[in-house]
Amino acid sequence: MEKTHIAALYHFFDFADFKAWQPRLQTLCDEAQLRGILLVAHEGINGTVAGPEAGIQTLLSALRADERMSGLVAKFSYADENPFRRETVRVRLKKEIVTMGVEGIDPRAEVGEYVGPEKWNELLNDPEVVVIDTRNDYETLLGKFKGAIEPDTEDFRHFPQWVSENLDPQKQPKVAMYCTGGIRCEKATALMKREGFAEVYHLEGGILKYLETTPQDQSQWEGECFVFDQRVSVDHDLQPGKFTLNYACGHPHPKDATDDSATECPICAKRGCDNPVAKL
Repeated sequence: MEKTHIAALYHFFDFADFKAWQPRLQTLCDEAQLRGILLVAHEGINGTVAGPEAGIQTLLSALRADERMSGLVAKFSYADENPFRRETVRVRLKKEIVTMGVEGIDPRAEVGEYVGPEKWNELLNDPEVVVIDTRNDYETLLGKFKGAIEPDTEDFRHFPQWVSENLDPQKQPKVAMYCTGGIRCEKATALMKREGFAEVYHLEGGILKYLETTPQDQSQWEGECFVFDQRVSVDHDLQPGKFTLNYACGHPHPKDATDDSATECPICAKRGCDNPVAKL
């Protein structure tokens, strides 16, 4: 049985006609038998799609045929089953393709220095570099890079406030940032540049590219990586991991928890949610 191909993609560019592209993208994805989600906005495109390899390549070719998206890069992984339940791609119109909520932050104008996965360990091992995980609390719970700082945010919109309260460009001039696929770091590093940090780096392609290209015996990744589909998490081989979603609260839980045993959700407990103990 052929494995399902999964492509995580994004690209920042001036997408002035993004509304007109919505029906075109919907048709492309339907004809290619893809599932998933695509977000389109003035600043670009972002999303994850899954389906036959030929369908993935058809979509990517159509996007890259537009010169504005010729540099679009995708990260690939595979699964035995399609990780999206909805039998189509949702093409959604958005104000931002990744929501930070800060006016004037534009990765097309200014962004940090890209660091390929093959050079990332050097930054992790540099004592002068502050490494920051830009993801949210329920994501860092599953895994992170050794020694990275976790902002412990509930939402990416809270990241700018965390920066202003916890970092100082005079005391921490060198910062390196990472996220799942690279897109949040585009905005995070643009923010850091605007705030006056002298040297700002980010992991090109994100955690997914690092796991795809870095041998496990050389890896400094610990745990699993949360992904935004029904796989919930992937291991170092980019195979579905050991987590599932607790549908009472929407947070990740180990798959070995059973329906007969109530398990405390650490995220609910931390946040003070109404259901800190919930069954899977």
